[in-house]
Amino acid sequence: MDVKLEVVVLPVSDVDRAKEFYKGLGWREDADIVGGADFRIVQLTPPGSSCSISFGTGVTTMAPGSLQGLLLVTEDIEATRAEYVERGAPVSEVFHGPAGRFHPEDPSVRLPGPDPEGRSYQSHAVFSDPDGNG
Repeated sequence: MDVKLEVVVLPVSDVDRAKEFYKGLGWREDADIVGGADFRIVQLTPPGSSCSISFGTGVTTMAPGSLQGLLLVTEDIEATRAEYVERGAPVSEVFHGPAGRFHPEDPSVRLPGPDPEGRSYQSHAVFSDPDGNG
C-alpha cells in the first residue's frame, strides 16, 4: 500500500504575512478556509510537489518559527535559488558538505558552492520564512 505525506503544518504568527510570502515564491494557493473567529487554515503547494504546507489560526500549538529542517528538492539548485532570491526570499549562497543541511546555521560545516561531484542531496541552500520556519 502506498502512503504519502500530504501536508506539513507550519506555525506562524501572522497568517496573511505567511500567505503573501509563500505565494510570492510562486506556490499555488489550494485553500483559505475561515471557520469562525478562532479558526482559519491556509494551504499552499510548491510547483510540482505532491506535499503542501498549511498554517493558520487555531491550527497548531507549536510556537511560530519553531519548525526546522524542512527540505525542498529541485533539479537545479542554482536556478531555484536565483528565482527565490528574485522573489524576495532570504536564501543563503549554495553550499555543500556532509553535515551542511543538518546544521545549516553552522558555517564550519559549509563548503562554498555546489557539490563538485554533482551528487544528489549534497548541494544546499537554506532560507526561513518571516517567522523563522526553516
